[in-house]
Amino acid sequence: MLEKLQSLEERYEDLNRQMSDPAIFSDQEAYQKLAIAHAELEEIVVKYREYRQVEEDLASAKDMLRETDEADFEAMLKAEISELEERLEKLEEELQLLLLPQDPNDEKNVIVEIRAGTGGEEAALFAGTLFRMYSRYAEAQRWNVDILSSNATELGGFKEIIFMVEGRGAYSKLKFESGVHRVQRIPTTEAGGRIHTSTATVAVLPEAEEVELHIEPNELKIDVYRSSGPGGQSVNTTDSAVRITHLPTGLVVSCQDEKSQHKNREKAMKILRARLFDLLQEEAEREQAEARRSQVGTGERSERIRTYNFPQGRVTDHRIGLTLYKIDPIVDGDLDEIIEALITAHQVEQLKEMAEVEHG
Repeated sequence: MLEKLQSLEERYEDLNRQMSDPAIFSDQEAYQKLAIAHAELEEIVVKYREYRQVEEDLASAKDMLRETDEADFEAMLKAEISELEERLEKLEEELQLLLLPQDPNDEKNVIVEIRAGTGGEEAALFAGTLFRMYSRYAEAQRWNVDILSSNATELGGFKEIIFMVEGRGAYSKLKFESGVHRVQRIPTTEAGGRIHTSTATVAVLPEAEEVELHIEPNELKIDVYRSSGPGGQSVNTTDSAVRITHLPTGLVVSCQDEKSQHKNREKAMKILRARLFDLLQEEAEREQAEARRSQVGTGERSERIRTYNFPQGRVTDHRIGLTLYKIDPIVDGDLDEIIEALITAHQVEQLKEMAEVEHG
């Protein structure tokens, strides 16, 4: 680990030198690239220098302890050594986490797709509950939510809702939400008071920029039609709804929420680009199966990841065995405890893998 940190510090110093070169400074594009690389290394280099300083202070305190015979001074040094050892251990843990490979998508905006699964109208209402939960969470993070496409039911649920969450680090926080979510509750429509079990599927896709994923116009088949509301009634007198088919993969995306055909087309393209990007990433990950192993669970869309049990007031995340008895705050968007626990579990897996590679 220390060798790696040493080489990162050398790279950081090298970037410092390059950035102070007047020739580089006059080339804004080159300077920008160096500045980004420099900023990415700054936190870890500052932490490494603090680690070395604490190491030096510890060595010097131990030297003084060996040389002193004054009881008061000895007691003071022992307390200082204990404190420094604790600090050193904490810094080592922090450095290990900073050295973990970063997911290149972590800082991206995301497209979240929620679909009602088994359970009919109750599943559609649960899809609505999940949408509200993520919207509230996004609001607390000061992120922006934009509905791209929705298929509402008459009772206020959703057969499907697709929305974009824009904000720094959105993917890093929401990526572990992909999978099957299960709810156990007494539906308002149930006269006998029996508990029903329903499901909804959540997919979290990093937003793909046009520069990352170029789609040839001849790969697309675009149809326009009149949009319809719940129950099939026409809600628009113009052909503003858009259906885009990506011919090479057969992926189909429809958008009809906006009154303008142009806006629907724009939103449909965002969804299509994210799905294609996700498809390409899945293929790449299949080729390196060990990368899959390091995820919390397998990340498969068909995997049941969480249960929301309303009568018992509990939420259980099955991947990490976490059960919290505070269902109301959670479905109201208080997801911090669950998300932090999932991130920590993922980091533990990554650290284990790093240790295996180092000792293997």
